[in-house]
Amino acid sequence: MSRIRIGSFNVENLFERPKAMSQPMTAGGNPVLDAHARVNTLLRLTEYTADVKAEILQHLATLGLERSDSAEFAVLQQVRGRLLKRPAAPAPVEVVASGRADWIGWVDLTRERVDELAMTHTARVISDVDADVMAVVEADSRVALKHFTDAGVVTADGKPLFPRVMLVDGNDDRGIDVGLLAKGPHRIVDIVSHVDDSDDSGRHIFSRDCPEYTVELDGGSRLTLLVNHLKSKGYGRQADNDATRRRQAVRVAEIYRGLRAAGRDNVVVLGDFNDTPDSAPLRPLLVDTDLRDITTHPTFVSDGRPGTYANGTARQKIDYVLLSPALYDHVLGGAIFRMGVWGGKHGTLFPHYDTMTSPIQAASDHAAIYADLDLA
Repeated sequence: MSRIRIGSFNVENLFERPKAMSQPMTAGGNPVLDAHARVNTLLRLTEYTADVKAEILQHLATLGLERSDSAEFAVLQQVRGRLLKRPAAPAPVEVVASGRADWIGWVDLTRERVDELAMTHTARVISDVDADVMAVVEADSRVALKHFTDAGVVTADGKPLFPRVMLVDGNDDRGIDVGLLAKGPHRIVDIVSHVDDSDDSGRHIFSRDCPEYTVELDGGSRLTLLVNHLKSKGYGRQADNDATRRRQAVRVAEIYRGLRAAGRDNVVVLGDFNDTPDSAPLRPLLVDTDLRDITTHPTFVSDGRPGTYANGTARQKIDYVLLSPALYDHVLGGAIFRMGVWGGKHGTLFPHYDTMTSPIQAASDHAAIYADLDLA
């Protein structure tokens, strides 16, 4: 086999997603998701100072957990020991734990089922793109992804189109991870996780992971794929998000250079980078390496909309397939596939599946993107 299609698709949680993610964004992001992320960071601290305790209570109040362990959007899991003392109102709630060693627990987000027709459309996108190797972003788990593809992404005779399914759990508290699908003739022969990569301060670099998947293609050629879901712009302080995304881009670039120095010429970096090609946070990856964006190749087929998210504007180009020079030299073409996206308020900006009659039935807010190569 010489022709190979490599794709990337953010499926936006296959079966369940945090209920808070369906709430409208404010100018400052999503307060529930912000509070969830911040309070879990605080709860991991060794010592709860007076200031830390005050901030914990502030975020628990935002989540509706000040007076109860269960609320509409979140749940306080107190497995052992006690975090709070909750006297009858109007007496104030107190943080009675003095630090991480005093109790075991965390805050979970409550989840809701994804629309069934949306799942059908997600499967249809994956089938219609028909990639040989497909990076999947925002999958729930390997088991969920395997069940989903085995049941819904099948050949004409009912066999799984992607019998090779791999996903390594990452660092996201919401269970949003990245994985890889490979068709039957191709084998995933090596996996390296970077889930524990940290900076000088000891902080994890990747919000999820940057797994290295090495795939042996039918015919013997090997590809190494770095699958990514970089820090979103949507939640928390913009400056913090940009700094995190830049740290991640720097580290991905380092991993890529290490692979090239080790003699691996066929390398792909792909996924949802959550920023545009001209952004400063992505510069270490998009400008300071020799990786090439499939959309810049003269054989890439554009539909006039450069973006991959939502309405496909230039400011919405956030999903990528980046190729090492050896791969870029063998590109046959590529495209953005948006049939599963609801374009505009009424879904009329571009064609979509005729079975999609409302935004909730869309496969995803993201279009799939792919590259075709000749590796003969």
